[in-house]
Amino acid sequence: MSSVAVLTQESFAEHRSGLKDVEITEDEAYIPTYLEAFPPLPDKGTPGEKTGEPAGAWSKIRPIKASVITQVFHVPLEERRYKDNSQFGEGEEAKVCLDIMQKTGAHIELSLAKDQGLSIMVTGKLDSVMKARKEIVARLQTQASAIVLIPKEHHRFVIGKNGEKLQELELKTATKIAIPRSDDPNANIRITGTKEGIEKARHEIQLISAEQDKRAVERLSFEKAFHPFIAGAYNRLVQELSQETGARISIPPPSIPKDEIVITGEKEAVAMAIACIRAIYEEKAKSVIVVEVIAPAWLHRFIIGKKGQNISRITQQLPKVHIEFTDGEERISLEGPTEEVEQAQAQIQEIIKDLMARMDYAEINVDQRFHRHLIGKNGANINRIKEQYKVSVRIPQDSERCGLVRIEGDPQGVQLARKELMDMAQRMENERTKDLIIEQRFHRTIIGQKGEKIKEVRDKFPEVIIIFPDQQQKSDIVQLRGPKNEVEKCAKFLQKLIAELVESSFSISVPIHKQFHKNIIGKGGANIKKIREETNTKIDLPTENSNSEMIVITGKKSSCEAARDRILAIQKELANLKEAEVSIPAKLHNSLIGSKGSLVRSVMEECGGVHIHFPAEGSGLDKVTIRGPAEEVERARRQLLQLAEEKQVNNFSVELQAKPEYHKFLIGKGGANIRRVRDRTGARIIFPSPDEPEQEHITIMGKEEAVWLAQKELETLIKNLDDVIEDSMVVDPRHHRHFVCRRGQVLRELAEEYGGVAVSFPRTGTHSDNITLKGPRDCVDAAKKRIQEIIRDLESQVNVEVLIPQRYHRAIMGPKGCKIQQITREHEVQIKFPDRDESEAASQENGDTDLIPRKCDIITVTGRAEKCELARAALLALVPVTIDVEVSYDLHRYIIGQKGAGIRKMMEDYEVNIWVPQPEQQSDIIKITGQVASVERAKQGLLERVKELQAEQEDRALRSYKVTLSVDPKYHPKIIGRKGAVISQIRKDYDVNVQFPDKGDEQQDVIVISGYERNANEARVAIEQLVAALQDMVSEDIRLDRRVHARIIGARGKAIRKLMEEFKVDIRFPQPDSEDPSKVTVTGLPENVDNAIDHLLNLEEEYVSRESTTMGTGGNDEDNKALAKGFVVRDAPWNAQGNKAPDMSSAEEFPTFGSGIAPKQTSAWGPKKC
Repeated sequence: MSSVAVLTQESFAEHRSGLKDVEITEDEAYIPTYLEAFPPLPDKGTPGEKTGEPAGAWSKIRPIKASVITQVFHVPLEERRYKDNSQFGEGEEAKVCLDIMQKTGAHIELSLAKDQGLSIMVTGKLDSVMKARKEIVARLQTQASAIVLIPKEHHRFVIGKNGEKLQELELKTATKIAIPRSDDPNANIRITGTKEGIEKARHEIQLISAEQDKRAVERLSFEKAFHPFIAGAYNRLVQELSQETGARISIPPPSIPKDEIVITGEKEAVAMAIACIRAIYEEKAKSVIVVEVIAPAWLHRFIIGKKGQNISRITQQLPKVHIEFTDGEERISLEGPTEEVEQAQAQIQEIIKDLMARMDYAEINVDQRFHRHLIGKNGANINRIKEQYKVSVRIPQDSERCGLVRIEGDPQGVQLARKELMDMAQRMENERTKDLIIEQRFHRTIIGQKGEKIKEVRDKFPEVIIIFPDQQQKSDIVQLRGPKNEVEKCAKFLQKLIAELVESSFSISVPIHKQFHKNIIGKGGANIKKIREETNTKIDLPTENSNSEMIVITGKKSSCEAARDRILAIQKELANLKEAEVSIPAKLHNSLIGSKGSLVRSVMEECGGVHIHFPAEGSGLDKVTIRGPAEEVERARRQLLQLAEEKQVNNFSVELQAKPEYHKFLIGKGGANIRRVRDRTGARIIFPSPDEPEQEHITIMGKEEAVWLAQKELETLIKNLDDVIEDSMVVDPRHHRHFVCRRGQVLRELAEEYGGVAVSFPRTGTHSDNITLKGPRDCVDAAKKRIQEIIRDLESQVNVEVLIPQRYHRAIMGPKGCKIQQITREHEVQIKFPDRDESEAASQENGDTDLIPRKCDIITVTGRAEKCELARAALLALVPVTIDVEVSYDLHRYIIGQKGAGIRKMMEDYEVNIWVPQPEQQSDIIKITGQVASVERAKQGLLERVKELQAEQEDRALRSYKVTLSVDPKYHPKIIGRKGAVISQIRKDYDVNVQFPDKGDEQQDVIVISGYERNANEARVAIEQLVAALQDMVSEDIRLDRRVHARIIGARGKAIRKLMEEFKVDIRFPQPDSEDPSKVTVTGLPENVDNAIDHLLNLEEEYVSRESTTMGTGGNDEDNKALAKGFVVRDAPWNAQGNKAPDMSSAEEFPTFGSGIAPKQTSAWGPKKC
């Protein structure tokens, strides 16, 4: 016989929700007395008075224990672990206590008794104190051990659940208790600790074992069908049996396939419980039958009903019948008394007959790969079908590897749902997959930030699935899947998008002299930002420490060319540059450019950094553009023509190798060495650029004979460079510092320029004038000559003093000293500024002038005389000047701008300082300080700004024309419109400002219109026409039940707005604190108002009737009575004769704070207090 469980309404609900609600009937309800519900406080007795009776209900309340406790215990001298008394409080005992305090958080105090015993006081929370005590005993007191022998089956009771009992025992006795494992045949329990603790632990363990000796455990096996009869309804029978016998009875729940009932407790109590349970079993076994009802398995859940309501109804009527449904089988088992089982069988068969007549099912086979599409995102598709056709659809899990989809429900709904699912599956079978080749570099752009752009594409083609490859795959294939037509449309759209991206990814490089990059960027990036925004391009400049001069522009071709032209125009404006065009056949362009641009780069470097631009490959154009200083452009043009001629005559080249450190020496200063070789041989020699991988290869090009000659000369030079020698020369020690200062910068330049020659100076303090040079012979000779030139320059140096007031020094230096650095580079001089004199400000306040030269005003320039003079002139040119510009005081605040933004922008644009007088001075003079050129530009800019402001003032005067209009205030809200929509449109249409009166104004009917005269008059006419239309409207009040107001208004006013739009009226509901809360005002044309009122009254009638119907059927009378009854007590003081309950609405019974009403009568609640 299979295991079964009685399925009552309550147990079925419990099986469904895991909860069981205990229902209390009105007969079972108990009404407490007033004293039971509100027990009085106990009477205060005399100290020490004892009573045998508890002091009322309050005696049941347990006292609150203190959270902090203190324990004191003693360690005798003979049991102390550390007995050195020489330094009490500083030895090992103190260290151990300190460690225990940190670990447990308890506070420990030690004291030494006369008998040399140790007194320990531990204070803290209970848990911390117990842990600290255990640690102290273990570490400060000598340990003993003992063995306790109890039956092995009692060990688990000593350990307790999760070892909690054992831990508690160890803490309580301050011992360590070792219990053998369950698989260990040894039954001895070892206790380690102090003698006192061991005795306590032994006693506790023996008590636990003795208690278990008195207990018994019995197991009874009965068929699971009889378990509910033994348990009783809501387990009441088994609970009563446990209370009567004192035994504990454990019946396995229906969900566990066990038929064993366990009874534990005292031996006599267990025997009594077994006898009672056997009696119940024998009684029920004689009167129970089992019947099976056959019904299709798919109908079982409909037979059970929603939340088990069908089965609950049967089990409530027939509580002794157990009904069991078996998953996957068609049988339903009924078990219980004969008569009740027959009644339950008849009812279930009636339900099955009814369901078979009105329920149907269908099964369709759909490929498993389409299941997730049938379900839809978050179950959207399948939920819609379930709600629309009132059916249940079961789609198997992926793990089942089954394609069978089952539909159950109303026959017509099942057929419609089946048809729709079949159509969806067929449509998915007709899907097409297409692969698009899109370069991976465009994937991120198409997807967009946070997927915004691809979301737009997917919204446009919702039936198409777009799959991008992972970045790690480095694949260009993008997959589209969906209906054929939609996939094709999506593919065309994406191809068009890619074409636009390709078009906008065009890139060109523009060579711009490095010194002009900062001008192209502009102050705070203003210039470059403007070019980027206006041409819609991306412009990248090289970093400051890069040697590249190329500015890269990316975007559409036409936009890139426009940006290039603007950048070149800035460079042309700043420098005296010339542009020339040379006609060279297009077929020679690649050979002139050379491998990776090496040939054309060598021409540009030789000709002073000119820029040579070849037309795009395949364009067929012959014009080559050369841009740069006039002389260098001409040189480059001649060289290009010569190269082109050579290429046409003969194009022969060879390569030779030389160490990279030799290259600068082979080229020579300003290219002198290599130019001599080229002039003698007629060949072109190309050195590798710094970014090329092969740094040792030198290319020689030209006629074969010229190339061989040049190769021979270069090989001779290289051979000489490989001949390393060591030489010395004499340099006056006073010049040594010039060579080794700045971390040996001069020596590094010598090594780079002369083939890596090593120059060694004697150490400081040796007073030697001999220096050593080591390297190739030619390089050493050249380096010696260069050192001699430097010494001659040093000996011929002069110091020139430039008198510039100290207050201008910061301006002359520029940001991070950039201006001074540029002068020192251009003129090869050294500039030294004096130390700052902090007394400068005080001297200016005392009236000192710049006519008296001061030490802090003198700048020293060191170098050759002629170069010092040039540097002096450059420094004086940087001294700022100040000019006065007369601007009307009324315009100053407009020039300054909001929070100084206007004046700050002018100072940044013109690189000057502009001083505007304080308002209290009312002066017309504005001062501009800066360099001469910048000051002049700033002056012109300021005057232009003044003209603009004057024009704005004139326009403001024209716009200040005003007209007034008198309109009844009741029309003002209509003229303003909802959220200001009407008046905003008037303001926009006529470009005027319309001002309505404030609440406190005397003239509440006056509307002021300001603007241009013509516009103001036209706006006035428009408002008058609007008022005329409003005057034709009527306003009527109706009364609607205030309970329906919220229903008519709708969520966030949606319903009432729809009504107002439909009937073209305005409907106003009363405020919450209104005197007449039912009054509703309808305003509009008479006919529209009548129609709206009729509609509102119909709505009111409908809502009120619906609410009354709901209230009538909302619950049974008994529930309503129970709710209305509230909390009831018997024998309350207000029910006594002559008393009454206080009236909460009365100000006398419940006066407000500060009220002075005197009490009129005494109630059961005692005298009233004011």
